[in-house]
Amino acid sequence: MSGSVNGGRRSVLTGREGDVVQFPYPRRRLMRRVLKRLIRMAFAVLTDMHVEGRENLPQQGPLMLVGNHFSFIDPVAMIHAVPWPVEILGGFQNPGAPRWTRVFQVLWGRYQLHRGSGSRQALYAGQAVLRQGGVVGIFPEAGNWATVLRPARPGAAFLAVETGVPLVPMGLDGLTDVFPFLFRGRRARATVRIGEQFGPFQAMGRGRERRRQLEEFGHEIMRRIAQLIPPERRGHYSDDPAIRAAAAGTEVYPWATTEDW
Repeated sequence: MSGSVNGGRRSVLTGREGDVVQFPYPRRRLMRRVLKRLIRMAFAVLTDMHVEGRENLPQQGPLMLVGNHFSFIDPVAMIHAVPWPVEILGGFQNPGAPRWTRVFQVLWGRYQLHRGSGSRQALYAGQAVLRQGGVVGIFPEAGNWATVLRPARPGAAFLAVETGVPLVPMGLDGLTDVFPFLFRGRRARATVRIGEQFGPFQAMGRGRERRRQLEEFGHEIMRRIAQLIPPERRGHYSDDPAIRAAAAGTEVYPWATTEDW
């Protein structure tokens, strides 16, 4: 499989606030090569890691990777599973993650989503990267406050519609066990399942009608992800009414504000 991407170009994007920003892709090449090797070594030592479905990956971008978010190391697993220098869109707030994870975030570099603020700067960055043929990774649930699947926030669907790129779903399982098992002297079994490409999405209309379409696209994204994780983790997207009932309340977004969109 080729991991080729369009290299060395810069994209200038004008946001709705009038800001002109530049986003190079790919970037931090040497640092990211070193970090990917360290990630591979760390997973080999700490886990029994399996990546399934790599044959579903296209030859190159532009591409959005979308996955479930149960663990603070999900972005690292996503980076590990694919051959490209993925640009991760992730939340500025990570209350469940140890402080040392901040070091990796700074070294790798990610575009930060300021949850609940109404800011779309990271989404503008994602658009710029995708328009250069790049690969963007995003977790539509926008946080790992639960270990069952929840409805998507609108960001992933918005980005997919604005760029018209295909999506590849990823199901991440077992990563919440990595550190508890490590303390017991055992390796956790972790799996990344890569599903078939789908999309692109197109939304028509404006206002409430557009928002309704984005919500439905978000549900479609989560249904694709649900098929790649164990049935008991499918939460709001389970076929089992008892599992859906048990997931009630997990859909409440901790960072919601009146400015959220």
